[in-house]
Amino acid sequence: MNANLRERLIQAAQGKLEPDLLLKNAQVLNVFTGEVITGDVAIIDGYIAGIGRYDKAKQVTALYGRYLVPGFINAHCHVESSMVLPGIYCAEELRWGTTTLITDPHEVANVAGNEGIKFMLDSVKGLPVNYYVQLPSCVPATPFEHSGAALNAAALEPMLNHPGVLGLGEMMNYIGVLETDPDIMDKLAMAEGRVIDGHGPGLSGLALQAYVAAGIHTDHESTSFEEALEKLRAGMSILVREGSASKNLEAIISGMIKHGLPTYNMAFCTDDKHIADIRREGTIRHCIRRSIALGLPAADAYRMATINAARIYGLKDLGAAAPGYRADLVVLEDLDQVAVIQVYKDGKPVDPQDVLQSASASSKAGMDSVRVAALNLNSFALPKSREGLYPVVGAQPNQIVTTKAFIGKDEAEKGLQNGTLCKLAVIERHHATGNTGVGLLSGYGLQNGAVASTVGHDSHNLIVVGTNDEDMLTAAKEISRIGGGYVLVRDGVVAGTVPLPVYGLMSNGHVENFIITLNDLLEKAHMAGVPEGIDPFITLSFLALPVIPALRVTDMGVFDVEAFKFI
Repeated sequence: MNANLRERLIQAAQGKLEPDLLLKNAQVLNVFTGEVITGDVAIIDGYIAGIGRYDKAKQVTALYGRYLVPGFINAHCHVESSMVLPGIYCAEELRWGTTTLITDPHEVANVAGNEGIKFMLDSVKGLPVNYYVQLPSCVPATPFEHSGAALNAAALEPMLNHPGVLGLGEMMNYIGVLETDPDIMDKLAMAEGRVIDGHGPGLSGLALQAYVAAGIHTDHESTSFEEALEKLRAGMSILVREGSASKNLEAIISGMIKHGLPTYNMAFCTDDKHIADIRREGTIRHCIRRSIALGLPAADAYRMATINAARIYGLKDLGAAAPGYRADLVVLEDLDQVAVIQVYKDGKPVDPQDVLQSASASSKAGMDSVRVAALNLNSFALPKSREGLYPVVGAQPNQIVTTKAFIGKDEAEKGLQNGTLCKLAVIERHHATGNTGVGLLSGYGLQNGAVASTVGHDSHNLIVVGTNDEDMLTAAKEISRIGGGYVLVRDGVVAGTVPLPVYGLMSNGHVENFIITLNDLLEKAHMAGVPEGIDPFITLSFLALPVIPALRVTDMGVFDVEAFKFI
């Protein structure tokens, strides 16, 4: 804050200088005390000057006793996972009261390196949103897959000076941390003094202690209250995740309520959420509603959505409706239902439709990112089993962790015939190397067809799940033809596609049409047998990520995450 602004705030707070905007008769949620206080909010130069009794302003807006809360903060998200361009994503977040995003662009970075990171930052210039980046720490995530780019500490360091960069993104290679891998140590040293995000699913005991001792501050991978509690006790900030596929909020928040524990070192995040889900219910707004419904005091839920997240990431002028804070505010009709009426960014009302119009949905970037070697039916053949047993990746409802099982050849063949098993293939798609890993998948439910996607965390290779090799080959060829996206094939015929030609991750079409097309394909996939609780494409996208237990398939083969080796 410069001296001139400070002086103007002091004068406006005392009523000596007319503010730009006066929000009259608001019920203001005070995140410091948990009280709801009736007052007028004076705003000047995008900041709150004071809350009290004020009469004059250049513009006066009567709130008639409606609630006023700080703008929400999404503490960890991958914008690319929404499958729309950054500006479109921001418009949808703003629609539901989220004014600040802590993003990790490691999806696009795994495809295009620093070029992809810069594309994301450049795409939101001039938009009414606080768009921050945590630099991707694991590109590629591990040495057990092939990505489109590789970023070491030297490549990342120049980006630290960008005003939109806060720190280092989720450190998925926890084995590299525990074994003091030189490349990982260089990245941790580079980010010294900044927030370093963690990614430690299931980490416990001495391994967790070592991970935190390395200087890692946050974690969004807890799937149970017990896991979250152990990490809280170790000093980590817990980002409670509620996305499209991973829904961990109920388990964690219910446990905190039951044991009467404070939530001051916790915030909300989505990690990965489809744009259709965001349009329907929002992101952080949905987390607040769910938490209050579970019994968390409203003030605590709003703290997690605002001031807690701001403090975790060192955003000193965000997260509160109080003097000296930026006037990022949300007007609500109802506190418990989080019924959003109006959003203010820097003291100016935001119209999501205007943001949509100013955020061009056309992009020429990343249009040639799907490069797949020639495929045939043999590309989808299962490798020879070891000791007569085949590993089976088990998909689970509302989770991205998988189960691990081993079955014999006869059981595998029977499962593929009766539809209880599918084949899962991951094909390198960046450099047309032909690398392909093939395994077995249970719990996905698909019948008589194939599903394919170029959204495959985190290296984003081509993932194909199917009940037969012919449909899998058809799906893979269609993905290549449309330049990336989602494809569903039934009985040899392409039943639907969602093109994602921007780096194979994002649509460059109109958001309304995109949501309709996506919902239609999701419905068709469920009709093809994918059960409720399994998102046909987000669940699929995590089956190639070799840092989340228990089994995964990468373009290099079937990988046991717990043993950290190919099997």
